Amino acid sequence: MTPPCPNLNAGHNVLILGGTTEASRLAQLMASRSLRAVLSYAGRVETPRSQPIQTRTGGFGGAQGLADYLRAHQITHLIDATHPFAAQISQNAAQAAQMTGTRLIRLMRPAWQPGPGDNWRDLPDLATAAQMLAGPPRRVFLAIGRLHLADFTSQPQHDYLVRLVDPPDSPLPLPNVTLEIARGPFDQATDLALLRRHRSDLIIAKNAGGAGASAKLSAARELGLPVWLIARPALPEAETVSDPAEIMDLLHADLGV
Repeated sequence: MTPPCPNLNAGHNVLILGGTTEASRLAQLMASRSLRAVLSYAGRVETPRSQPIQTRTGGFGGAQGLADYLRAHQITHLIDATHPFAAQISQNAAQAAQMTGTRLIRLMRPAWQPGPGDNWRDLPDLATAAQMLAGPPRRVFLAIGRLHLADFTSQPQHDYLVRLVDPPDSPLPLPNVTLEIARGPFDQATDLALLRRHRSDLIIAKNAGGAGASAKLSAARELGLPVWLIARPALPEAETVSDPAEIMDLLHADLGV
C-alpha cells in the first residue's frame, strides 16, 4: 500500500474521466491523500454516486474541448477511468493529451475470462449478436445498457429483459421488453433470482470486466445458460494499469518520493 505523502498535492492537478467503480475507488484514494483532483461524469446516469472530491458532469466538446479544459485548469495528469466500451471518450482523451502534452494514464479493468462450466461465445460486435438472434423466439437478458438497444429491433420476436440504473425518459425501442431498474453492484443470488423470475435462456453482455457486473456470469454458469460476450472496441495506445493503487504509485514516482 502507498504510504501517506504530505507533499503529494504539490505540482499536481488531476482530471479523472470516470463513471466506473475503479474511478470511484481512485477518487477515494486521492481524497485520502488530499490530492487536488476532479472526477468528471459523462452525464449518462441521472444520480451518480457522491464522491469525496470535486465532480463535474457533461461532455467537453470533443478532443479540442477537452484540450481546452486541460489547459485552462492546468491539468498535469489525465486519468481515463471510463467504461471499456466508451471508445469515443478514450479517443478524445488520447488526442487531447497529445495536443497538450498532458500525461495520460488509462485505468482499465481486465476483461472477463471463461472458467470451468462456462458456456460463452465471443462475438465481435452487437450487430453480429443481433444477426445471430434470427430464429424462433427466445427469452434474452440483454445486458448492454440503453444506448444500443435499437441494434436489436431487427429481431422483434424475442422477449427481452433489460436492466437500467435510471428509468428511461422515452419508451424503449424493443416491442417485447421487460424493464428492471436497479443499481449495481449485484450479487449471484440476486441475479439468479432475476434470471429465474424472467425465465431467461440467453444472456448477451459486453465484456466489461470487473466484479461489479460479473454476478450474471456466475448465475449463468449455475443455471447452465449460454452467454454471448461482445468484444471490447479497439482503443488508442496508452499507458495502462488495472488497479487504482497503481495510479497513486505513479504519482508518487513523479514526485520522486
